[in-house]
This record gives sequence, structure tokens and C-alpha cells, in this order.
Amino acid sequence: MHHPADHSRKRFAIVLGTSEIASAVAVHLHRARYGVVLSHDPYPPVIRRKMAFHDALFGDAVAVNGIPGERADDGVQVFKALRHSDRIQVTWLALPDLLTVGAIDVLIDARLQKHRVTPDLRRLARLAIGLGPGFSSSANCDVAIETRPGRSGLLVREGWTDAADGVASPLGGAGAERFSYSQGKGRWHTAVEIGSRVFKGFVLGHLAGAPVRAPCDGILRGIVRDGSEVPAGVKLLEIDPRGRHAQWTGIDDRGRTIAKAVLSAVESSTRRPGVAAAAPTYPA
Repeated sequence: MHHPADHSRKRFAIVLGTSEIASAVAVHLHRARYGVVLSHDPYPPVIRRKMAFHDALFGDAVAVNGIPGERADDGVQVFKALRHSDRIQVTWLALPDLLTVGAIDVLIDARLQKHRVTPDLRRLARLAIGLGPGFSSSANCDVAIETRPGRSGLLVREGWTDAADGVASPLGGAGAERFSYSQGKGRWHTAVEIGSRVFKGFVLGHLAGAPVRAPCDGILRGIVRDGSEVPAGVKLLEIDPRGRHAQWTGIDDRGRTIAKAVLSAVESSTRRPGVAAAAPTYPA
């Protein structure tokens, strides 16, 4: 005879990544009554931290669209939280460490690692979803979803998701020129808060002692956390040039589009147990 608590078990979802895209997916799954764990990956560094659960890793109080997150340090804490906490769990634990927590209902790779080989996620969960470059439902996931600007949220039924093309998504008419990138590797230091108004040429931080300046006027939308070790060639900060229309907190349109596509794929799979999900496509 089953204990009554068995029937209240939350479905278990793991999201790889702690960025704003991973966090948007986590919020949508949480609202669909999944117990959600975000697993941090250090590459690339998270910059849009006010739109993400990332800073919970450091013990900060974090909420995205009203949903709170909390750090989980071990598998036992994750196990208990899935049953008793109404918060999204954020952990340094990698996927192999989380496999022992319980059977995974949904696994989403939201790391958006543009140039790395993506692992085969199939059979690790009842449904494995790959977001962004390097995924194919015939090779390493059950459902592959685009994240590239202009194609975000589109389900890829055959072949592979688009490879990274190095073109930054436009925001207020600005593309790559709204970002500053690391010229080399080193420790990053900054005292500037996300949401601050900045002007072109302002020193916003130092990488390995060298100053990094604002590339344009606007609102600081994202910046790597102070004290982080960063590799060469990654985004250190982002400026939103849209003035009073700037957004640096909560879920943005791209994150919402991708998260809705994920949720639709999950719900489709739930309606047809054991069958790979078929999600509707969403316009960018």
C-alpha cells in the first residue's frame, strides 16, 4: 500500500545552467508544479544575474518573477527540498552528483555552450531537452529547441540546431557593440551594480588589473560577479542602450519564448507517455 505522501511527489526537473535562459525555464517548470534544480556550469560566466538564480550559489537572496531560489549544497538537501520546499534549488553539484537524488522526469541542457561538444542526455531522464547549438533529437536529446535570435523557441524535428554564428542579438539597435569581452583570462573585479546608468568610457571593472570600460551609454544590464575567475574571449558585461525601456531584471521576451517552448514540449510528452515530445513552434 502506498503512503499518501507518494502521490504528492513533485515531478523532478534538472536544468543545466544558472543563466537567465536556464532561470526562465526553471520558473515555468516551477509554475507547472515541478521540483526544479538548477545545476551550475562555470562556462560561459553568467552576466545577466538580476534575471537569473545564479547568485543564490553565493548565498544571496534571489527571486525571479517572484519565485525564490535557494542554494543546495548536497544531494540530501536537494532530496528534502524537492518534497518540502517551494523554492527553486540552485547548486554547484554537477549532473552526476544529482543522478542519485531520484529518477529525473525532465532534464534540460540550458548551458548554451556554443562551441563545446554536447553530451548524450538520452536515457538519463524520461525526457531530455537540448537548447541551442549542438543538439539533435537523433543524436543526443529527445527534443532540440533553437535559441538563436530570430529562431528562439523553434523545435528542430530533423537535423541539428543552428551552430553559433557569432552574431549578437540586437537590443535597442545595438548588437555586439553593447558588450565588453575578456581580452585574456584572469580574476575579475567590479564594484558597479547591475541597473546602474553608465556612460561610454566609464571604467566598470578590472580584469587581471587592466581596466574594462563601458562600450556605450545606457543601463548596466549584466556584469560578471565580482571576484570571478574568467577565461579569455567571454562576455564580461552588457549595456542596455534603450534608456527608460531598458530591462535588467525578470524574464525577458527571449527567455519567455524559449521557456514556453520547453514547457510545451514537456506537456506534450506528458500527454503521450514514453513518446518523444512534439512542441508547437513559437515565433521569435
